[in-house]
Amino acid sequence: MALSTDHDKKFLLDPYLDFAAGEGVPVVEDFAIDLLALETAPWDRFGIRGAFAHLKGRGDFCAVQCLELPPGATSAPMRHLYDEVFYVLSGHGSLKLTLPDGTSHSFEWGPRSVFAPPLNCEYRLYNGSGREPARLASGNNLPLMMNVFHNEDFIFNCPYPFTDRVGKDEWYGGDGELIEIKPGSHMWETNFIPDLAAFALKEWEDRGAGSKNLKLILADSVMHAHSSEMAVGTYKKGHKHGPGAHVFAVTGEGFSLLWFDGDQDFIRHEWRHGWVFTPPDQMFHQHFNTAAEPARYLAISLGSHRYPVTSQKRERKSDALKSAKDGGWQIEYEDQDPRIHPMFLRELAKHGVPSHMGKYFKDDGISVTAG
Repeated sequence: MALSTDHDKKFLLDPYLDFAAGEGVPVVEDFAIDLLALETAPWDRFGIRGAFAHLKGRGDFCAVQCLELPPGATSAPMRHLYDEVFYVLSGHGSLKLTLPDGTSHSFEWGPRSVFAPPLNCEYRLYNGSGREPARLASGNNLPLMMNVFHNEDFIFNCPYPFTDRVGKDEWYGGDGELIEIKPGSHMWETNFIPDLAAFALKEWEDRGAGSKNLKLILADSVMHAHSSEMAVGTYKKGHKHGPGAHVFAVTGEGFSLLWFDGDQDFIRHEWRHGWVFTPPDQMFHQHFNTAAEPARYLAISLGSHRYPVTSQKRERKSDALKSAKDGGWQIEYEDQDPRIHPMFLRELAKHGVPSHMGKYFKDDGISVTAG
């Protein structure tokens, strides 16, 4: 018999979900969510509109909130003890940040900007348009922090200054520093990327044909972020990982297949800018670009390349390309389900896009290695 929550006796509580339910804004849960179409409501805490977007595969540590600024609106001052990464879905505006020493930084953001306020620094969001709303997604570790401390006042009103998180002044203007490790692990450290669609990534063919990738270290936080790109007429290799990786479509359009080892059928989700989905724990997934332009996405989760946080993240980051045949995390093209490549070719034909998978597959769809 399943045990249920008993709030009167404080038994099996989930402080984060209780917090979300008490904020007075919509709480939406699904496998994938179109954040541009998500219903929002006035959110008194932040002085703007918002909603909780809870993905089925989010796990225990991370979640997404959608924030909407009506035309000309300004948020209330915000500060908190959880790390977050903002991705701008639509609209234009600015952020004003007050550092622990009282100095401030401001920068303007627009569609596909990415930024992260340093931990517990006060900031405000401004909508720069008097006619159009602006909408942002916040990927954060609020569930972890709320469930550990279960005290809203501590999380939102703690005065402790994290001076080591401030970073360099130029990082608030869109500059940053490249930290070269190895393909697939190169890191860009900054606090603000003005346009993720135009941001230069590094080649990482081992993850897929024509693939590009760059890890992001934002505000020296424990939140992982990376951007990946699929060239025209290509797709990623199948792979898996732990829960909580929130995948935001940035450019292009396509679909993803998801399945657990041993499943006979795939779960399929279409995506384009505005959509987010989160593969559940240890569920294989594979991303396909069907557009006539490169397709790029942003992934946000707990545990960066600098601070993996968990032993599972540390193991995966050091050995992400180990073949699933050997107990690893990735399925090589020659080992993938034979239905996948023909399916991709059919989708390309619908969009009038040629395949650029010839390095790995013959014209008949058979793997070059297998042939």
